[in-house]
Amino acid sequence: MPREGEVTQEYIEIKGARENNLKNVSLRIPKRKITVFTGVSGSGKSSLVFDTIAMEAQRLLAENFSTFLRGFMPRYPQPAADSLANLNMAVVVDQKRLGGGSHSTVGTITDIFSVLRLLFSRAGTPSIGGAHLFSFNNPNGMCPACNGSGHEMGANVDLFLDESKSLNEGAILFPEYKPQTWGWHIIAESHFFDMDKKIAAYTKKEKELLLYGKARKIPLKVGAKKMNMTYQGVFEKFIAKYVTRDLKTMSERTQKAVAPYISMKPCRLCEGARLSPEALSVKVGGYTIAELSAMEVDELVEVVRGLSAPKAEPILKALENRLSHLCDIGLEYLSLNRETDSLSGGESARVKMVKHLTSSLVDVMYIFDEPSVGLHPRDVHRLNELLQKLRDKGNTVLVVEHDPAVIRIADYVVDLGPLAGRSGGEVVFEGSFEALLEAPTLTGRHMKQALPIKAEFRKAGGSIPVRNAKVNNLKNVSIDFPRGVFTVVTGVAGSGKSSLVHQCFVPQHPEAIVIDQSAVSANSRSNPATYTGIMDSVRKAFAGANKVAPGLFSFNSKGACENCQGLGVVYTDLAFLDEVKLPCEVCGGRRFKEEVLSYKLDGKSISEVLKMTVAQAREFFTLKDVLKVLDAMRDVGLDYLSLGQPLSTLSGGECQRIKLAGELHKKGSLYIMDEPTTGLHMSDIAHLLQIISRIVDAGNTMIVIEHNLDVIRNADWIVDMGPEGGYKGGTVLFQGTPRDLLTEKKSLTAQYLS
Repeated sequence: MPREGEVTQEYIEIKGARENNLKNVSLRIPKRKITVFTGVSGSGKSSLVFDTIAMEAQRLLAENFSTFLRGFMPRYPQPAADSLANLNMAVVVDQKRLGGGSHSTVGTITDIFSVLRLLFSRAGTPSIGGAHLFSFNNPNGMCPACNGSGHEMGANVDLFLDESKSLNEGAILFPEYKPQTWGWHIIAESHFFDMDKKIAAYTKKEKELLLYGKARKIPLKVGAKKMNMTYQGVFEKFIAKYVTRDLKTMSERTQKAVAPYISMKPCRLCEGARLSPEALSVKVGGYTIAELSAMEVDELVEVVRGLSAPKAEPILKALENRLSHLCDIGLEYLSLNRETDSLSGGESARVKMVKHLTSSLVDVMYIFDEPSVGLHPRDVHRLNELLQKLRDKGNTVLVVEHDPAVIRIADYVVDLGPLAGRSGGEVVFEGSFEALLEAPTLTGRHMKQALPIKAEFRKAGGSIPVRNAKVNNLKNVSIDFPRGVFTVVTGVAGSGKSSLVHQCFVPQHPEAIVIDQSAVSANSRSNPATYTGIMDSVRKAFAGANKVAPGLFSFNSKGACENCQGLGVVYTDLAFLDEVKLPCEVCGGRRFKEEVLSYKLDGKSISEVLKMTVAQAREFFTLKDVLKVLDAMRDVGLDYLSLGQPLSTLSGGECQRIKLAGELHKKGSLYIMDEPTTGLHMSDIAHLLQIISRIVDAGNTMIVIEHNLDVIRNADWIVDMGPEGGYKGGTVLFQGTPRDLLTEKKSLTAQYLS
């Protein structure tokens, strides 16, 4: 039914879209509506939405600028399509992490800190001048000791010591001080300490001597001889050896061993506030700007509402408005001084959204990439309300999404498939959400299905402890993760899941194979064969069969076609116009020299091998190490990919799974995954659960951070963090089986599980 003021429905019209695996797709997308694009990972959603619609909208916008300015702007190639009509200006909110280093914070990236600085320059007492004097990115405002970073390097106390143990039991966790090592012998022979006394029972003086004792000579017996050695406090020695020296000049092995134990400590001058003493002397309503920036947003909103500054009333209103938007989007647990490179992909995407909520632009095309990533089911309704607000202002909202709760609010649904890769690239359904439920597509079928809580749960074969975890908002958490089972750590965003697993558990168990949310390095020179490491074995096999150097079989090295430098294509630079990309005339797009292509392995050239799909390569190769990786790729549902397909052409879900395959073939006993369902379609999740089951059934331990309810229902053990995010979280609410979680009244997760 048309909204008030609308006479006829307008459409974005696409004809003959052929980017990546799209098969001549033609489509009409209703404007000023919410359209959700769904389908299995690799079906062509990103190719249609980002590589076709968004790319063309950005290219057309760039053409409005002068030729001089366009020379400084990103170049947007014209997508492979017959035509695109009726496009609006595009605002793309992707999942790329914000980054930006220590000088970029939630406050600076959302421009809220600019409003706060203005408030202090206008209403602060004593008055010291302009807003720039309250900026830690300005030489006049930054702390002179740390240059506005707020911290200095030091040793991480929590990771160094297990206070529940004695020195003889290995209380010092840093490897150089394990029992019977040289460092341990020096401590023992100093006779300063009772080696059987628990560290927790040490007096303040004993602990000070153990950790910070200044260098002093002690007699040490080595065999029959006596010699003088230097005793120095554990931290004192560590800092002198690794922190004050440049760690990057040491071997990679040393860097890897030491890095987990190094932490950033607050700057001694500004105590982490980043600003000059002058800026920190100014107060509004009894608070410094640093104190307000350190508050969690929901607390800060209340403080701002209570401030009275007649000269700055409009500034206070603008500040309250912007902070309220952070709460609306489920980020009330963040503080303005939180560094942006510590945000997850989902948090980064939601922070980017905040900017657009305050925008007065209308008839804009907002394009979102899985905005529900990292959101607990409790918070998805907040995201939905945001999408609806943007639509109701008169904007077109396009969303690539797998979450049924987001698909449900769509005005229009486009389902791509039927499968992935070469078997995808078609529109298999378009219409209303209600019609989707009746459609015979994978999405339509899975929308009506939810996996049940599994009937039997594996029994633990021991435990893996974490003790006295106090990182970020964790409130002295001690917990035993069960060994040999599948554990899911869940809870609302900001409840302490990542702090517990990544910042406390992993450093204490460095043998763990961690599959996190870090992006796959995707460029035109990397492909599934190079990323998973099988290319080395393939090169050696070709070299052995033809008695030549392995380097010849790399298009990044000696074997590269000299005309295109191994790219397979030649780019012609037309100044401010789009580059023209044409297949290389010399190698015909095969990337290698003619000489290299003459060498064969079982009748195939290296170029022919790289064109094989994973399924075909499994039939071709007999090398055990290659087959192990190819089997892992098949297990994660990527047997349709070709070995030489550039990673830059893969979807987010495919990149996530190729990373999974790259790690799963490694031998280990402890695996940690961070939201592995990111980018996965509902039909792919059952496949992921099968992989996890197989790993655990082989005697391994699997710990997964996840919000997906189907994954939670299939766990053997749940650790539920909460109850809320930020300072209201950081405690373990529940430990037990998914069935037992159903009766836990305090748990927000339990409310959505049944």
